[in-house]
Amino acid sequence: MTSDFEAQLRAVSLRVTRPRLAVLTALRDHPHVDTDTVIALVRVQHPTVSHQAVYDVLRALTDAGLIRRIQPAGTTARYESRVGDNHHHVVCRSCGAIADIECAVGHAPCLTASDDHGFAVDEAEVVFWGTCPDCSAGRTTR
Repeated sequence: MTSDFEAQLRAVSLRVTRPRLAVLTALRDHPHVDTDTVIALVRVQHPTVSHQAVYDVLRALTDAGLIRRIQPAGTTARYESRVGDNHHHVVCRSCGAIADIECAVGHAPCLTASDDHGFAVDEAEVVFWGTCPDCSAGRTTR
């Protein structure tokens, strides 16, 4: 998989570095994690990587379109490596778990605005809120 990441970085004119590869690996293996979690995951393999280096990598990868930054209302920013589609998310109101939901209908923007006010809409961002199965099960056993 590292060679795939290297090709992705080169395709967007970014240098291949250990921190960039480590962040891409962390997000592939752990989608929807916050910055502190990314830092902890990267430091397992590269203990000397600084906070600032990870912040810089996250920004560069987001700007290049290799990762996506999401921030559902009232939550900290999270990152995922699933890009290139217009999927949505479901967020647990209790524990904050996030899962992907496929596009509502076909290709982006997946939804049609009742009035687009003349905008050329190319993406729809939808967040579904609810209670995850683990939290639901905990409520019924109390």
